[in-house]
Amino acid sequence: MRLNLPEKIETQRLLLQRLRYEDAEEIFYTYASKPEATRYVSWPTHQTIRDTRAFLKYAINSWQAGTDYSYSIRERNSQRYVGGFGLMNDGGKVQFGYILGPLHWHKGFATEACLVIMGLLRSVQGLHCIGTFVDAENEASCRVLIKSGLEEEARQEKWFRFVNQENQLKDCILYRLPLPSY
Repeated sequence: MRLNLPEKIETQRLLLQRLRYEDAEEIFYTYASKPEATRYVSWPTHQTIRDTRAFLKYAINSWQAGTDYSYSIRERNSQRYVGGFGLMNDGGKVQFGYILGPLHWHKGFATEACLVIMGLLRSVQGLHCIGTFVDAENEASCRVLIKSGLEEEARQEKWFRFVNQENQLKDCILYRLPLPSY
Protein backbone atom coordinates (compact mmCIF):
# COMPACT_ATOMS: atom_id res chain seq x y z
CA MET A 1 0.00 0.00 0.00
CA ARG A 2 1.50 3.31 -1.10
CA LEU A 3 0.67 6.44 0.86
CA ASN A 4 -0.57 9.35 -1.19
CA LEU A 5 1.38 12.02 0.67
CA PRO A 6 2.21 15.44 -0.71
CA GLU A 7 5.83 16.25 -1.47
CA LYS A 8 5.41 19.69 0.10
CA ILE A 9 3.47 20.66 3.24
CA GLU A 10 3.19 24.18 4.66
CA THR A 11 2.21 25.23 8.17
CA GLN A 12 2.08 28.67 9.70
CA ARG A 13 5.84 28.68 10.35
CA LEU A 14 7.21 25.60 8.61
CA LEU A 15 7.77 24.08 5.22
CA LEU A 16 8.10 20.29 5.03
CA GLN A 17 9.45 18.98 1.73
CA ARG A 18 10.40 15.61 0.34
CA LEU A 19 14.13 15.10 0.90
CA ARG A 20 16.50 15.88 -1.96
CA TYR A 21 20.17 15.05 -2.58
CA GLU A 22 20.86 18.79 -2.29
CA ASP A 23 19.88 18.64 1.42
CA ALA A 24 22.97 16.62 2.42
CA GLU A 25 25.12 19.35 3.93
CA GLU A 26 22.23 21.00 5.75
CA ILE A 27 21.15 17.66 7.24
CA PHE A 28 24.69 16.84 8.29
CA TYR A 29 25.45 20.18 9.93
CA THR A 30 21.98 20.86 11.40
CA TYR A 31 21.46 17.56 13.23
CA ALA A 32 22.86 14.31 11.79
CA SER A 33 26.42 14.92 13.02
CA LYS A 34 25.37 16.25 16.42
CA PRO A 35 25.48 13.68 19.26
CA GLU A 36 23.10 15.75 21.41
CA ALA A 37 20.52 15.66 18.59
CA THR A 38 20.95 11.98 17.69
CA ARG A 39 20.94 10.62 21.25
CA TYR A 40 17.38 9.28 20.98
CA VAL A 41 17.23 8.13 17.36
CA SER A 42 17.57 4.59 16.01
CA TRP A 43 20.37 5.38 13.55
CA PRO A 44 24.02 6.17 14.29
CA THR A 45 25.30 9.73 14.40
CA HIS A 46 26.77 10.60 11.01
CA GLN A 47 30.55 10.83 11.07
CA THR A 48 30.99 12.18 7.55
CA ILE A 49 28.90 13.78 4.83
CA ARG A 50 29.19 10.42 3.05
CA ASP A 51 26.94 8.92 5.76
CA THR A 52 24.34 11.58 5.07
CA ARG A 53 24.51 11.03 1.32
CA ALA A 54 24.01 7.28 1.83
CA PHE A 55 20.93 8.04 3.94
CA LEU A 56 19.57 10.35 1.23
CA LYS A 57 20.01 7.65 -1.40
CA TYR A 58 17.99 5.29 0.82
CA ALA A 59 15.34 7.96 1.54
CA ILE A 60 14.82 8.92 -2.09
CA ASN A 61 14.60 5.30 -3.26
CA SER A 62 12.27 4.39 -0.37
CA TRP A 63 9.86 7.21 -1.19
CA GLN A 64 9.63 5.87 -4.74
CA ALA A 65 9.05 2.36 -3.36
CA GLY A 66 6.34 3.60 -0.98
CA THR A 67 8.04 2.31 2.17
CA ASP A 68 9.57 5.43 3.72
CA TYR A 69 8.54 9.06 3.31
CA SER A 70 11.16 11.49 4.61
CA TYR A 71 10.76 15.25 4.79
CA SER A 72 13.04 18.16 5.52
CA ILE A 73 11.69 20.71 7.98
CA ARG A 74 12.51 24.33 7.23
CA GLU A 75 11.42 27.64 8.66
CA ARG A 76 8.95 28.85 6.08
CA ASN A 77 10.03 32.49 5.84
CA SER A 78 13.82 32.13 6.05
CA GLN A 79 14.09 28.65 4.46
CA ARG A 80 16.49 27.76 7.31
CA TYR A 81 16.88 24.01 7.76
CA VAL A 82 15.68 22.98 11.23
CA GLY A 83 15.15 19.20 11.10
CA GLY A 84 13.60 16.15 9.54
CA PHE A 85 10.47 14.00 9.76
CA GLY A 86 10.17 10.43 8.50
CA LEU A 87 7.33 7.94 8.10
CA MET A 88 7.87 4.23 7.52
CA ASN A 89 4.95 2.42 5.91
CA ASP A 90 4.53 -1.32 6.35
CA GLY A 91 1.30 -2.17 4.55
CA GLY A 92 -0.84 0.34 6.44
CA LYS A 93 1.12 0.30 9.68
CA VAL A 94 2.99 3.61 9.91
CA GLN A 95 5.81 4.33 12.32
CA PHE A 96 7.24 7.84 12.41
CA GLY A 97 10.02 9.86 13.91
CA TYR A 98 11.43 13.36 13.82
CA ILE A 99 14.59 15.18 14.75
CA LEU A 100 15.50 18.83 15.14
CA GLY A 101 18.86 20.50 15.29
CA PRO A 102 19.71 21.68 18.83
CA LEU A 103 19.51 25.34 17.80
CA HIS A 104 15.82 24.80 17.04
CA TRP A 105 14.68 23.06 20.22
CA HIS A 106 12.00 24.55 22.48
CA LYS A 107 10.38 26.63 19.74
CA GLY A 108 7.35 24.40 19.07
CA PHE A 109 8.64 23.23 15.67
CA ALA A 110 8.39 19.51 16.50
CA THR A 111 4.80 19.87 17.69
CA GLU A 112 3.84 21.96 14.65
CA ALA A 113 5.34 19.40 12.24
CA CYS A 114 3.86 16.46 14.11
CA LEU A 115 0.38 18.01 14.23
CA VAL A 116 0.26 18.60 10.48
CA ILE A 117 1.53 15.09 9.66
CA MET A 118 -0.89 13.44 12.10
CA GLY A 119 -3.73 15.43 10.50
CA LEU A 120 -2.72 14.18 7.06
CA LEU A 121 -2.41 10.58 8.20
CA ARG A 122 -5.84 10.63 9.87
CA SER A 123 -7.37 11.21 6.45
CA VAL A 124 -5.53 8.34 4.71
CA GLN A 125 -7.89 5.40 4.20
CA GLY A 126 -6.50 1.93 4.84
CA LEU A 127 -4.10 2.76 7.66
CA HIS A 128 -4.63 0.49 10.63
CA CYS A 129 -1.90 1.74 12.96
CA ILE A 130 0.06 4.98 13.35
CA GLY A 131 2.58 5.17 16.11
CA THR A 132 6.05 5.64 17.41
CA PHE A 133 8.16 4.91 20.45
CA VAL A 134 10.53 7.00 22.53
CA ASP A 135 13.16 6.48 25.19
CA ALA A 136 11.27 6.99 28.45
CA GLU A 137 13.91 9.58 29.41
CA ASN A 138 13.05 11.73 26.35
CA GLU A 139 10.49 13.87 28.16
CA ALA A 140 10.44 16.57 25.47
CA SER A 141 9.32 14.11 22.77
CA CYS A 142 6.74 12.61 25.12
CA ARG A 143 5.20 16.09 25.52
CA VAL A 144 5.25 16.69 21.74
CA LEU A 145 3.45 13.41 21.06
CA ILE A 146 0.73 14.03 23.63
CA LYS A 147 0.19 17.59 22.28
CA SER A 148 -0.04 16.09 18.78
CA GLY A 149 -2.95 13.82 19.71
CA LEU A 150 -1.16 10.55 20.35
CA GLU A 151 -1.95 8.37 23.34
CA GLU A 152 0.39 6.32 25.44
CA GLU A 153 -0.17 2.69 24.49
CA ALA A 154 2.39 0.88 26.61
CA ARG A 155 5.55 1.18 28.65
CA GLN A 156 8.15 -1.41 27.85
CA GLU A 157 11.04 -2.14 30.16
CA LYS A 158 14.46 -2.55 28.49
CA TRP A 159 12.78 -2.54 25.08
CA PHE A 160 15.16 -0.94 22.57
CA ARG A 161 18.90 -0.48 22.11
CA PHE A 162 19.69 3.08 21.09
CA VAL A 163 22.90 2.93 19.08
CA ASN A 164 24.00 6.39 20.25
CA GLN A 165 23.59 5.44 23.90
CA GLU A 166 26.20 2.66 23.82
CA ASN A 167 23.57 0.14 22.68
CA GLN A 168 22.20 -0.08 26.20
CA LEU A 169 18.67 -1.46 26.48
CA LYS A 170 16.37 1.39 27.41
CA ASP A 171 12.85 1.62 28.76
CA CYS A 172 10.52 2.95 26.07
CA ILE A 173 7.04 4.38 25.79
CA LEU A 174 4.92 3.36 22.81
CA TYR A 175 2.47 5.92 21.44
CA ARG A 176 -0.44 5.43 19.07
CA LEU A 177 -2.59 7.88 17.15
CA PRO A 178 -6.29 7.08 17.59
CA LEU A 179 -7.80 6.54 14.13
CA PRO A 180 -11.37 7.05 12.99
CA SER A 181 -13.28 3.87 12.28
CA TYR A 182 -14.46 3.70 8.69
